[in-house]
Amino acid sequence: MKLLEDRIRQDGLVLPGDVLKVDAFLNHQVDPELMQAMGEEFGRLFKDEHITKVLTVESSGIAPAIMTALALKVPMIFARKHKSLTLTDNLYTAQVYSYTKRVNNDISIDKRFVDDNDRVLIIDDFLANGQAVKGLMEICQAANVEIGGVGVVIEKSFQKGHQMVLDAGIHLEALASVASLADNQVTFVDEL
Repeated sequence: MKLLEDRIRQDGLVLPGDVLKVDAFLNHQVDPELMQAMGEEFGRLFKDEHITKVLTVESSGIAPAIMTALALKVPMIFARKHKSLTLTDNLYTAQVYSYTKRVNNDISIDKRFVDDNDRVLIIDDFLANGQAVKGLMEICQAANVEIGGVGVVIEKSFQKGHQMVLDAGIHLEALASVASLADNQVTFVDEL
């Protein structure tokens, strides 16, 4: 998606450790027009997958996921990282390691919001090592929910998450595929 690639070049920062910081428009400050365009693109890419719900992890996945759900005209569910007084039992849970925060999080969704008739689309902001997507896939497996696809805003194709999703036989779409962050420069797959 050229609009997204241009925005990454304009406002993204490459940090040590192959980290791409995009908090100016995606995961701290959010550009709603860009989110809407991305949601419409995910809607187009997954329109034939018979999606009944969009699933993501709080909080960075919420903006693109809600816009995707709007485009597909289905509900959106986000897995919570922190338990609350109102979310204590009857949960599907998985453990997810965050590379950028260097912590393990238990993510959970209430069992009332999915059933074995659902076909979900997993949406996330990044796909690198694939831990968030893997956790959501584990929740789907525990819930006996079919996965109709995985859509990521930005993937680092040089890390293992991409292959993990493909090895699971799941339809994967990335709006921007980064081939390299060498020399503090973003190189996209389509530029090679």
